[in-house]
Amino acid sequence: MNRLLRLVVLCLAVPAGLVLAQDKATQEKPTVSQQNPLSTWNKIAYARVKDLLLKSAEKMPEENYSFKPVDTVRSYGQIVGHVADAQYLFCSIALGETNPAPNNEHTKTSKADLIAALSTAFAYCDKAYDGMTDATAVQTIKLFGNDAPRLSALTVNNMHNLEHYGNLVTYMRIKNIVPPSSEQQAPAQPAKK
Repeated sequence: MNRLLRLVVLCLAVPAGLVLAQDKATQEKPTVSQQNPLSTWNKIAYARVKDLLLKSAEKMPEENYSFKPVDTVRSYGQIVGHVADAQYLFCSIALGETNPAPNNEHTKTSKADLIAALSTAFAYCDKAYDGMTDATAVQTIKLFGNDAPRLSALTVNNMHNLEHYGNLVTYMRIKNIVPPSSEQQAPAQPAKK
């Protein structure tokens, strides 16, 4: 169990550290709860990648939602739909609920519908992250047929979100669009007298 706990901590720290390090200038300083350091750190990482994914969905023009670099990969819109569907998969496991499985990837194509689906999926996941404590984080659940701590479902969700944010970044770069994590913040202007 001690080895498993170290693995969970490592799985939390690495993706969360990468996400948080990408753009410190645009975020408020995260505060890790002393009572629930593992679950709050995971929630902080989730909030950051959630923000990046929503901004990416908004930033890509509608006409590029059908774009795919080659025929053998998902389109930009399909990735957004897939990420929405995955929120339900991982967060329903963490919540101990049946996956609503809306199948957004295969049923939605418009930018507006996909952004709405992604927002609704994140709202569903927010319940899982908001309700997680370090005490519930170590409860054993089944994750893909294996015993795992409950927090691992949310950690895998974060990793999966980061994986597909990387896909979206690549698609955006191909279309000469600066991804949200690379945007420069305008320097603060001094107050006029």
